[in-house]
Amino acid sequence: MKTLESITVYCGAKLGNNSAYALAARELGNEIAKRSLRLIYGGGKIGLMGEVANSVLSSGGEVTGVIPHFLNDMEVKHTGLTECITVNNMHERKFLMYKNSDAFIILPGGFGTLDECMEILTWKQLGLHNRPIVILDIEGCWKSLKDLLTDLATNEFANKDSINLFSIVNQVSDVFHAIEQMNN
Repeated sequence: MKTLESITVYCGAKLGNNSAYALAARELGNEIAKRSLRLIYGGGKIGLMGEVANSVLSSGGEVTGVIPHFLNDMEVKHTGLTECITVNNMHERKFLMYKNSDAFIILPGGFGTLDECMEILTWKQLGLHNRPIVILDIEGCWKSLKDLLTDLATNEFANKDSINLFSIVNQVSDVFHAIEQMNN
């Protein structure tokens, strides 16, 4: 089993319309800090990104933000991080987050979060990595995604075992158990 040091969390720059999303982001941040793991995330101080980062920091943990220079103002760059890396574009951001992480957690989010999720799943399917990927399905927010991924396999646009590339859990308390199971 590979020792975990850093966890990338993909999540929204918005809070969404359900307070359970922010609560889960804060709870996840506490768990990351409690386990002495470094959070790697998109570098914003607003939305779920801000919630998870602030939670890790307030619990004494370390946080690395990775943000493209053009998003500094749009996503309101977090200035209180352990480390903040400014990159040229989204491709560099996603690659740097991937390169420096031992596992990936997907919280609720929008198009950017979905893009990050699909890319990291695709890279795993292609054999470019074998790191754990856990989708945190808070109150069914990712149910449609799970259905879509299952349909892709059912319709033979993806291998039947593609559904095993990731784990879907419904509560923060199950995230690290799922990571441990996938990390063996």
